[in-house]
Amino acid sequence: MPLIPENGGVFLGTQEIQDKVQELGRLITADYRGEELLLISILKGGVYLMADLARSIDLPLTMDFLAISSYQEDASMSGSRSVRFLKDVDGPIEGKDVLIVEDIIDTGLTLHYILRNLELRSPHSLEVCTLLDRPHRRLVDIPVRYQGFSVPDNFFIGYGFDHQQRHRNLPYLAYLDA
Repeated sequence: MPLIPENGGVFLGTQEIQDKVQELGRLITADYRGEELLLISILKGGVYLMADLARSIDLPLTMDFLAISSYQEDASMSGSRSVRFLKDVDGPIEGKDVLIVEDIIDTGLTLHYILRNLELRSPHSLEVCTLLDRPHRRLVDIPVRYQGFSVPDNFFIGYGFDHQQRHRNLPYLAYLDA
């Protein structure tokens, strides 16, 4: 196991994460048996989960990606933020079973925007899978069909989570004590 940067300590070990991903994959396989699934990950953090999850789902599937940006619209509007797509999915999702794969859900505001946008494209179904969930921070109601772990308000690195674009490649989740 690589050294833990910034002396943070391990929150979830590699095997614990992989066991949960395998469990989620079995649930998804059972729920979508006989269907073809489209996985959509939000770049960059969700890539690690999506790659492992795709390998644990025993169904025909395709994968696509979204990139989003959250930015402050106007300095005079204290705390007002807006979301925009930097990269949209590559093809139509109409009539498809779509599973959004997220690394973490906090307030739910960004995911709510994404779901509303994708719902307008008439998928057959639209569900959410997240590795980490902070339901106590939720500001909007987001139905999360597949949830890995409920987590506290700590900042994590590893398994797709970064600090200044570093440490995503750690195979476990560690606390960041910066």
